[in-house]
Amino acid sequence: MSTRKQLNNRRLKLYLEAEEKILQGQSYTISNRTLTRANLKEVRMVIDDLLAQGAVLEGMAPEKNSRSKRIVFIS
Repeated sequence: MSTRKQLNNRRLKLYLEAEEKILQGQSYTISNRTLTRANLKEVRMVIDDLLAQGAVLEGMAPEKNSRSKRIVFIS
């Protein structure tokens, strides 16, 4: 069973992947079907919230005795 921190770390990874896809192209069309990706502003708000809760990417955990930094996305 996963802890809250593990779940938030996983969500952070997924939201960062979603942000990357949005930045590569907000929408696209195949034949007569159009797909529009999620709202970038909303995705960035969730990323900011997860970071504020202490979520980190695997292998990117802060070292002991180091200062932490918070990333704030402004749109």
